[in-house]
Amino acid sequence: MRHLYSCPLRWSDMDAFGHVNNAVFVRYLEEARIDFMRRLAPGNGSPSFTGGSVVARHEIDYVRPLVHRHSPVSIELWVTKVSAASMTIAYEVKDEATLYLRASTIVVPYDFAEERPRRITAEEKSFLKEYMDDASHQEGAVAV
Repeated sequence: MRHLYSCPLRWSDMDAFGHVNNAVFVRYLEEARIDFMRRLAPGNGSPSFTGGSVVARHEIDYVRPLVHRHSPVSIELWVTKVSAASMTIAYEVKDEATLYLRASTIVVPYDFAEERPRRITAEEKSFLKEYMDDASHQEGAVAV
């Protein structure tokens, strides 16, 4: 299963070349990731996904420029790996006809009170596995 996030484009996201600045895409990924994590939090008093996390790594492939428009862009994200103390999230930023970006982020749960990384709990792993999709990207799936 994949998480879908509809990301609005802001006029200030454009650079001097008239398209969304490459650094702004990192913020788009962050917005989608936070939306994903908030939806995973069980909300029944469980501490799962309520603590902090830090980004250990971003990897981004810019496929095509995205110009400003009034309609939002879609961000699909899914989990490709869950280990004892990190998870890897993959993303595609696209619309119906065009893929703009592929990316992945390694996220580490972090205990800010203890100032150190923490383990992913069994409950968190269970939620994350629902979004596991390790299928390779297929070049022909979306027009580039």
